[in-house]
Amino acid sequence: MRAALQSEIGQDKLEVVEDMEAVGFGPGKVKIRIKATGLCHSDLSAMSGVLPQPAPFIPGHEGSGDVVDVGDGVTTHKTGDRVLVCWLPPCGHCPACKRGQGHLCLESFSNVATPNFRRAGSDIFGFAGTGTFAEEMVVPAACAVPIPDDLPYDIAALIGCGVTTGLGAAINTAKVQAGSSVAVIGCGGVGISVIQGAKVQGAAQVVAVDPVASRREAALRFGATEAVAPDAFGDAKNRITAGEGFDYVFEVVGKSATTQTAYEMTRRGGSVVVVGAGALDDNYSINMFSLFFDEKKILPSMYGGGDVLRSYERTIALWRAGRVDLASLITHRVRLGEINDALDQMRTGVALRTCIEL
Repeated sequence: MRAALQSEIGQDKLEVVEDMEAVGFGPGKVKIRIKATGLCHSDLSAMSGVLPQPAPFIPGHEGSGDVVDVGDGVTTHKTGDRVLVCWLPPCGHCPACKRGQGHLCLESFSNVATPNFRRAGSDIFGFAGTGTFAEEMVVPAACAVPIPDDLPYDIAALIGCGVTTGLGAAINTAKVQAGSSVAVIGCGGVGISVIQGAKVQGAAQVVAVDPVASRREAALRFGATEAVAPDAFGDAKNRITAGEGFDYVFEVVGKSATTQTAYEMTRRGGSVVVVGAGALDDNYSINMFSLFFDEKKILPSMYGGGDVLRSYERTIALWRAGRVDLASLITHRVRLGEINDALDQMRTGVALRTCIEL
């Protein structure tokens, strides 16, 4: 089958090969034929080495498609089921899951250590234990979440990670209060989803902050009340909050520098919500007096900070009700063979989210 391969960490281009094999099928597993996958900035971070990922590997962790085979013991799926790919499904019985924090399940995360592709006799990993930049893939049955017939494959793929992460950061992690002031630093696909989540929660002001003009324009279409370049962020804070700072500031970049900016722009007693996935060697520090005296809450948000399966259901309900716009997030559509053009679009910030059709 065809797949997009990253041979070494640091390569900025992917090789589309024709001789990849999906392996690992057996008891408890399902094989999925991928119909659509999203290109997320986390894929770029894995390619560059910002996120740890063994190479060679197949990127992609937002996907949807059809079940084409089920292994022994799988009773929850059948051939022909429409599914989205959940890269971190809750196992249901580990300590984190029992506490209601299935998004922190390490038992399911152990899948990342198992190669699930093979080429020319060599093992190939899939990013985050999945690897949706391939025509077919084998995953544990829990990673294949059934979706309703009215949900298009492209939208389902985005719900599998980026949309769930962004909406969940506002709804689950921050629990944005109605009438509050919000700022979002970084307005790609996840940041736009944070903006939509804040609006769903009833935020009065939502300021989008991004250096790319096209992303600022998009943020306004998705519900931001104002969009500014980073150098105008301070002026926006002074004008909107009388200099006090925002109730909530979301960092959706994954860098210590922008996290510091988020902290500075948050009012005393407000919340800094860290959504971006950063590098292991990028450390953030704060002085202990400020931490105590200003009582600003620093809230990391992993995969939307809540039960991902419930979050999927909620997102689908909001989409059906017209409360969130998911179709317009897909600003660039390509076939698998055009994936390197899509990478360039993502790096320059032209596309909010790319849909790759397989």
